[in-house]
Amino acid sequence: MRFFFLFLLLSVSLLQTSCFQVKAKHPVVYQFEPGRTALLKDGYAYAPKKAPKQVIAAIAAGNRLQGKPYKWGGGHAIHNDSGYDCSGTVSYVLREAGIIKGSMPSKAYLSYGRRGEGKWITIYSRNGHVFVTVAGLRLDTGGDGQRSGPKWKPWRRGASGYIMRHPPGL
Repeated sequence: MRFFFLFLLLSVSLLQTSCFQVKAKHPVVYQFEPGRTALLKDGYAYAPKKAPKQVIAAIAAGNRLQGKPYKWGGGHAIHNDSGYDCSGTVSYVLREAGIIKGSMPSKAYLSYGRRGEGKWITIYSRNGHVFVTVAGLRLDTGGDGQRSGPKWKPWRRGASGYIMRHPPGL
C-alpha cells in the first residue's frame, strides 16, 4: 500500500513538471490565410466561414471586449464587467464560446485542456499572464510593453516562457 501511494505521489509530481508541457518555441505571429485564420478589419475579427461554432462564438465574444479598459480582476466576479484583465479576457471568450464554466486565474491555464497548440484556439500561459489566439489572431491585454484592455493584436509577440494549451477538439 505504501508503494502505491509513493507511486501516485511521484506520478502527480511528474505531471506537474514542465517536461509534460509544451513550451512555446516561436513568437506568435499573425498571418492571414483565407479559410483558415480570422480576418482583422478596423479592430474587429471575422471568423473563417467554415470555422466551428465555438470559434465563431469566441471571436464574437472577443469583438465585444474591444474598447474595454484593463481592469485588475476584471471579468472574474462579474461576467459582463466594465473592464478585463488577462485571465478575465480569456475566461470571458472561452465561457461565451461554451468551452468553460466560470473563470480562471492565469496560473490555472497552465494545466487547462490539452497540451500543445490547438487547431483553432491556443492558450499561452505562464505564471502571471495569459493570452489566447483564436483562428490565428491574438487576443491579449499585453505584449506591447504595457497593460491595455483586451485587443485583437496582429503584430508579433514573443512567447518565450509560455506554455501552450488548447480546448479539447479545437
